Amino acid sequence: MPQTPSGGGSIVAPIVPTPSLRMSTNALRSSVSTNLIVNREKPPFDKPELRRAMELAIDRQAFVDILTDGQGFRGAAMQPPPAGQWGMPKEMLDKLPGYGPDVAAARAEAREIMKKLGYGPDKLMKIKVSTRDVPPYRDPAVILLDQLKEIWVDGELETIDTTQWYPKVQRRDYTVGINLTGTLVDDPDALLYENYACGGVGNYNAYCNPEIDKLIDQQSMEPNQDKRRQMVWEIERRLVEDGARPLIYFNRGGICRDPSVKNLTVMVNSIYNGWRMDEVWLDK
Repeated sequence: MPQTPSGGGSIVAPIVPTPSLRMSTNALRSSVSTNLIVNREKPPFDKPELRRAMELAIDRQAFVDILTDGQGFRGAAMQPPPAGQWGMPKEMLDKLPGYGPDVAAARAEAREIMKKLGYGPDKLMKIKVSTRDVPPYRDPAVILLDQLKEIWVDGELETIDTTQWYPKVQRRDYTVGINLTGTLVDDPDALLYENYACGGVGNYNAYCNPEIDKLIDQQSMEPNQDKRRQMVWEIERRLVEDGARPLIYFNRGGICRDPSVKNLTVMVNSIYNGWRMDEVWLDK
């Protein structure tokens, strides 16, 4: 099933061995992330404690193992290394809330938060989890529903036709959802302004923090790439701590072509092809 970023089509698809087909493939680390969106304006999700509990309940490695056969990878906001040039390294990522290896401890912390908010095994929180009605969206939403049960959240899946999904999230006519975010290029400006800045066109859950906006502007103007990378990591850390848009995982995929196509140079870390055709020839 092709992956589709933000409603657009793509020729990038999960790699499925098909012995009957004669083809060549380029494996790549996809620039599409699966993330949790929460309508911060709708009670009770206007409470940061509740959003924090939901983030702590997520077992990201389970998503990676089930949906990508262990080939996906975790990130905070930017695409992580080695494919991504700006994302946090694993040793920093593991120190963020909800990213460490001890999922049981994170969920215990989440349950303590839920108890303080009045929920428990005898008083479940009932919610709808909305998502686009195609497998790359629907499958992770089903896993999310199961994981949220660990913190006494009883979720119902609401699948939305593709033609209605993005109008719905842009109107913020949802409570909790699973969305996929595709990034044009591996650059902080391309991702951060669109998805995390106040009023960004892809900022579907209305996250807005003027301090983050200021940091985004500062990193954009920083000419020293090492300093800029450190600034981006600080932005990522704050986004996770704010629960801006909990990122669950990045997928992997591949580009397939007839083996007679020679000297085709493709991107290795994006769903967009970026093909260079100047030296391509057909071996026929």
